[in-house]
Amino acid sequence: MLTHSSLLLLLSVAHLSAPSSALPFEQRGFWDFALDGDGGGMMMRDEEEGSAVDELPPPDMPSCPFGCQCHLRVVQCSDLGLTAVPKSIPADTRLLDLQGNKITELRENDFKGLSNLYALSLVNNKISKVHPRAFTPLRHMQKLYISHNQLTEIPKNLPRSLVELRIHDNNIKKVSAGTFSDLGTMNCIEMGRNPLQNSGFEAGAFKGLKLSYLRISEAKLTGVPKDLPENLHELHLDHNQIQAIERGDLNKYNQLYRLGLGYNRIRSVENGSLASLSSLRELHLDNNQLSRVPQGLPDMKYLQVVYLHFNNIGQVGVNDFCPQGFGMKKTFYNGISLYSNPVNYWEVQPATFRCVAHRLAIQLGNYRK
Repeated sequence: MLTHSSLLLLLSVAHLSAPSSALPFEQRGFWDFALDGDGGGMMMRDEEEGSAVDELPPPDMPSCPFGCQCHLRVVQCSDLGLTAVPKSIPADTRLLDLQGNKITELRENDFKGLSNLYALSLVNNKISKVHPRAFTPLRHMQKLYISHNQLTEIPKNLPRSLVELRIHDNNIKKVSAGTFSDLGTMNCIEMGRNPLQNSGFEAGAFKGLKLSYLRISEAKLTGVPKDLPENLHELHLDHNQIQAIERGDLNKYNQLYRLGLGYNRIRSVENGSLASLSSLRELHLDNNQLSRVPQGLPDMKYLQVVYLHFNNIGQVGVNDFCPQGFGMKKTFYNGISLYSNPVNYWEVQPATFRCVAHRLAIQLGNYRK
């Protein structure tokens, strides 16, 4: 017959020997929100009596860099104060977020084994040096965001699979010939806010590219750069020092839909310089020094939006926007801005806007010296 104290001792030993049903605590990460209620058993419960000792992941589970969040092939390591690309990034990673750190250099083997990577964000770091073979392993990468760094040149040997490059706000002063060679799938380049002058683009700098979108804003351009990709749909050259649009500046870009030339010093648009823009829908010439409405607008059959506010336009003619014959304009205007110009709006004839969709599409007045 067991004594009362012996029975209690046996029960205590049995309780310690039995496997515990309590799961260890796992802190929830930024990318774990999708796991709520999925029944997959990935989320652990924080039991009151849970152990403070973390269990190691199973051998077949990919590791995650310390401090980062890894979920569904997304690795988020932003704003961690990192000075280098972390190790142990899972090989199946598709999106790698390293923005907002203190990385100064991309080394040869930083992205080794990441052949499945689709997008890489390195925005807001201090990168000034990129090894020529740093991006070699990234054979399927399509998006590279490396804006707000300290690069002095566009990195060499970019992946041939690249579709989108955003390299805004660096210290790039020169784009050499062949920089984008073998990048036939590239569709979008954002390279504004770099100290680029017209002389910084070597002949053949854009050779081989078939871009849809190009932005070289907030630079030091004094004219439209030569030999840009001919199949552009959007060209943004705003916030530069361009003084005039000459006849041959835009004659190759007949697929252009949107042209941004706002916030320059443009005094004149030479007659005939817009004639080749047969597909243009939107024209930005605001915040310049124009003294008249550019010639050629009535012949642009698909033009819908014209921004001319904040110029020196003192007169608007009855045929400045609309063709004289009927049926020539394929699409009516839905936006014409002429405010903050020294034009007496009460002197503008109503027939001037006969090809505008509705009166609310016209903005006049509010001029102050």
